Amino acid sequence: MSAETIKQILEKRPLIISGPCSAETREQVLDTAEALKQTGRVDILRAGIWKPRTRPGSFEGVGSVGLSWLQEAKALTGLPLAVEVANARQTEEALKAGIDVLWIGARTTVNPFSVQEVADVLYGVDVPVYIKNPVNADVELWLGAYERMQKTGDKAIGLIHRGFSHYGNTVYRNAPMWHLALEMKRRCSDVPFIIDPSHICGNRHLLQETIQKAMDLRYDGVMIESHINPDAAWSDARQQVTPDNLVHILDQIIWRQEEMPTEELHTLMQKYRTQINQLDNEIIELLASRMQLVQEIGKYKKENDVTILQVSRWKEILDRLCAKGAALGLSEEFIIQYFDAIHLESIKQQDMVMNQKKD
Repeated sequence: MSAETIKQILEKRPLIISGPCSAETREQVLDTAEALKQTGRVDILRAGIWKPRTRPGSFEGVGSVGLSWLQEAKALTGLPLAVEVANARQTEEALKAGIDVLWIGARTTVNPFSVQEVADVLYGVDVPVYIKNPVNADVELWLGAYERMQKTGDKAIGLIHRGFSHYGNTVYRNAPMWHLALEMKRRCSDVPFIIDPSHICGNRHLLQETIQKAMDLRYDGVMIESHINPDAAWSDARQQVTPDNLVHILDQIIWRQEEMPTEELHTLMQKYRTQINQLDNEIIELLASRMQLVQEIGKYKKENDVTILQVSRWKEILDRLCAKGAALGLSEEFIIQYFDAIHLESIKQQDMVMNQKKD
């Protein structure tokens, strides 16, 4: 498949990449691929050949033999292929097999040496590469992997949000931590950004609401795991769906547009945005005034050897503001996050005042 054809496919919105978590057998790959093709909804066929697992003893993929199965699937359906690679050898084998799109998994993104190893093979090679966020909540690692791929030449690069490892109770397999994904989206605003709801959710019943949220946040597409018989899958059975269920989920999504559909709505939105800009300016000015008072308090604390942090005072402030916020329709979570940030900056300001070194 030509590079120009792949480029046109990747420009489709929403882009739908689907296929089994793992290529298990030739029959499973071909049956799943044919069923996905018949849906008319899938743009690229994906499958895991090499599977990095958290602990030894789990199914780690069929390896290179699965590439020939994918080649058959491509010949049968005409769908381009996407495969995860984690090192130089895998990258070379995938390129030799004519894989159309590569992606770098979360466990690889976390290691700059591994990313660079893949990048060295891809230098000057015109093949699209998508990069999943690292397992841990670190935007800088994600950005670093993107920058390493950028240096390999003029190729299409995309980003995949697959959630972050999170200790403790959560309904998700990997917490979405939307704020981190949106920060990466802000930093790479011109880069295609898709969601992998399968790894975020870990449960097929959560897929629809997660995809909808991503689309409402203007993601460009979805990478979702689909298997001809999910309950019998050799890996990640609970998060995979049948091709028919994939269609059902996609049909439930509201695919909203970014641009305003009418000039009248555009004018109305501009009016509201102007008001928001004015309020934002006032908030900044109020915060600056608050920090000036904080600095004055810091001077008195310094003169009287009083600690910066006074827990009872901070608790009193939060209790009062949470009650005030609730009365105005603001969530307690938002109030605490917002004023925690203000509090940390206040501590920083007072620390500079109280521990300023003399010339």
